[in-house]
Amino acid sequence: MALADTERGVSNCGGDSPFSEIIELNVGGQVYVTRHKTLIAVPDSLLWTMFSKKSPKELARDSKGRFFLDRDGFLFRYILDYLRDLNLVLPDYFPEKSRLQREADFFQLRDLAKRLSPRVSKDNSISEEISQSDTEEGAQQCGSSGGMETLRAMSVSGAMRSPSLDSRKSGYITIGYRGSYTIGRDIQTDAKFRRVARITVCGKTSLAKEVFGDTLNESRDPDRPPERYTSRYYLKYNFLEQAFDKLTEVGFHMVACSSTGTCAYTSNDPNEDKIWTSYTEYVFCRD
Repeated sequence: MALADTERGVSNCGGDSPFSEIIELNVGGQVYVTRHKTLIAVPDSLLWTMFSKKSPKELARDSKGRFFLDRDGFLFRYILDYLRDLNLVLPDYFPEKSRLQREADFFQLRDLAKRLSPRVSKDNSISEEISQSDTEEGAQQCGSSGGMETLRAMSVSGAMRSPSLDSRKSGYITIGYRGSYTIGRDIQTDAKFRRVARITVCGKTSLAKEVFGDTLNESRDPDRPPERYTSRYYLKYNFLEQAFDKLTEVGFHMVACSSTGTCAYTSNDPNEDKIWTSYTEYVFCRD
């Protein structure tokens, strides 16, 4: 359990700082433990301002006393890695660069945002298209009319290589959920009918991210290459109809469904409420 600063048993940094040497953070539900000097490694950044210009009492905390930041907890680890040695190292397959750039902008890490910006395309993936300066140079070398032809050829070539076209490929996505409902006495259903605990997503990583975007929780299977398959993603909401709408919007349609269920009593008395639990899967396809 995180304790108050005066109870952590860790000496304060620099003697004059009101913060402990070891800082516990809750970033979007993900817990991080790091040194105070790491958080203030980049002057004039948001974290530098929070942990050098403010007092602990001015900062938001969670129920366990950790400093709370309402940001993407999964991507914050890359922010923290950058602060440790001011170097950025990402996995070979990392389709979240535009989102990471947004986090870098929020935390006012200008150098990190600049490193990410040139290589990010509008479809949240590494851009393979030729930059504007390259196309202008080609146009100057070939003359005005020849340059225009060169620009058109480059545009067609870039479009053929664009990952956004690949994301429209055919494939299958399976949506699963485990729900429960209660049947009371006199066969009357209560307000807990079809209570969905979590909606899971199974299928190709690239397809799942194309359909659900920011609403997809990847914390159970991070850094998965886009051409690989996963069964560990789940959604950040619990409305099946919302998931169905997103699938329909990008051209998927339901092709199969299966469900299993069990029944149990809340007590040994057979006259008491019955609790039914079920697991259901819906298979969607895009041709």
